[in-house]
Amino acid sequence: MKVKKLNIIILWIMILSVFTTVGCSQRAVEKPNIVLIMIDDAGWGDLNSNGNSWVTTPNIDQIRKDGLTVNRFYVSPLCAPTRASLLTGRYHLRTGTASVTRGLETMRTEEITVAEILRDAGYATGIFGKWHNGAHYPENAMGQGFSEFTGFSAGHWTNYFNTKLQHNNEMVDTKGYITDVLTDAALGFIEKNKSEPFLCYIPYNAPHGPFQVPDKYYNKYKEVDISNQDKAIYGMIDNLDDNIGRVLDKLEQLKLTNNTIIVFLSDNGPNSDRYNGDMKGKKGSVNEGGVRVPFFIKWPGHIEKGSEIDKIAAHIDVLPTLLDLLGVKVPEKVRFDGKSLVPLIQNKNEEWSERSIFSHTYKNNKLQPAPGAIRNSKYRFIVDENGNELYDMELDPEQKVNIALSEPKLVKDFAVQYKNWFTDVTKEGIRSEITKIGYDQSPVTELFTPDVSFKNGVIYNSGNGYAHDWLLGWGNTSDKADWTIEVVQDGTFQIDLKYNSSDGFVGRVIKVVVDNQVLSKKLDKSYLGKVISSPDRVQRIEAYEKDWGLFNMGILELKKGIHKLSIQTEGNTKAEKLELKSLLITKN
Repeated sequence: MKVKKLNIIILWIMILSVFTTVGCSQRAVEKPNIVLIMIDDAGWGDLNSNGNSWVTTPNIDQIRKDGLTVNRFYVSPLCAPTRASLLTGRYHLRTGTASVTRGLETMRTEEITVAEILRDAGYATGIFGKWHNGAHYPENAMGQGFSEFTGFSAGHWTNYFNTKLQHNNEMVDTKGYITDVLTDAALGFIEKNKSEPFLCYIPYNAPHGPFQVPDKYYNKYKEVDISNQDKAIYGMIDNLDDNIGRVLDKLEQLKLTNNTIIVFLSDNGPNSDRYNGDMKGKKGSVNEGGVRVPFFIKWPGHIEKGSEIDKIAAHIDVLPTLLDLLGVKVPEKVRFDGKSLVPLIQNKNEEWSERSIFSHTYKNNKLQPAPGAIRNSKYRFIVDENGNELYDMELDPEQKVNIALSEPKLVKDFAVQYKNWFTDVTKEGIRSEITKIGYDQSPVTELFTPDVSFKNGVIYNSGNGYAHDWLLGWGNTSDKADWTIEVVQDGTFQIDLKYNSSDGFVGRVIKVVVDNQVLSKKLDKSYLGKVISSPDRVQRIEAYEKDWGLFNMGILELKKGIHKLSIQTEGNTKAEKLELKSLLITKN
């Protein structure tokens, strides 16, 4: 009898154990997933649901119908600044990010991102698209909390068909159109992590230039009376919508729809003068059209379908809102500039105080207050070098009448408010152009030419120094290019140059100088790489993709600390010039 009772007790313990295990597993699965979708250089007016009769965006518009719309949602005027704010909940200038190239796109390592917070809360984290907040570890995506990465770190890519992309820490060949490829990678990540909570960040690079799109999408607009550039852009948006539909279908197929928060937005205003709801300004502008974008958030059963918020909100609010929805605690050392929108989302009728949202654009290669702006529920105040402006956005949403002269007190109050904000967010300065090398997690560091300083005969090939550009010059001994590097631990490093040159440059000496160490070597062979054919719909402003030779300069012993690395040549051959794409430093 005692044995029988004991067996019954053991049986009940086993049953309870099973139920407990299942319950724990279920609770783990019930943590909502996040799919964060951001498109690149599309404005508020690039959706059919916002009045654009050209484009076809049924899938994006369905997210809107199934979720909540923030009618007046604001971002930064440019790509990298918006990304820094989205990822951290902080104004981009506070993170060290100021602009889009020359190292100014890089966010400080110390910033804590949504990926780091959710990784520590048990989430799988993946990014599929354009990072644009630092190309080198630990500022790159892998160093800032993402465990899986397919895409690129620069501000744009050179080719959208059959291109090479970065997968985690290596470059891989891909087949197909880049938006389709990135979606494939995102779907694979979702499938792999379907049984655990995940953050799937998809910052697509379309419709940013260069303007390339499959014929199927371009031909839809072939006979439409708009520019070829806008035909390509609208085709890219149609393709984006199809791919976003694939993401929605995958979630439905895996029965994850009801347990997934979907966020959709763009990173700045439109990159051309196209339909944008009659708003003033486009990409790069601190006027309404440069910073107002679509924003939708969907979570079935938790966010009311078809609901809207008329209060102003911004990119800095996304991270606080997500953490609030998830019930994830904000790390103690994190100080958000944004605020959770949950009280508005849940329509709790709590008091929502008046607020101001600030914008800034880096200009003229120096950190200065202008151009900048303040937006509150009624006014847009513009900080401009040629005189401040003020607009009543309720009465004049197109910003046609500057009322600054008739409202001197308001102008004075806004000017003080902006000055105090700018002083606060820039008190630590912007991130310097120092590249860190020597991490075990990233044994190869590529020093890109847009991050270099140079003098005399050295110039950029494309003139603008955007991502993927290269340097021409070294016709004279005085021609020089410098990088500032920080070695994080003592070591030996192999130095290689990615170069092009004609036969006439062969035999000339190239020197790499770091402090008192000099690598001096004659170029032993020419390399004339071909510019890779690019199916652009219009002439691009970005650099083209090109083949590059690799020239091994030798080994340097580098001590921990900050150093200047210089490249020079010996001799004088004005007619024969060297093209330099980048410099590779490999830790031995």
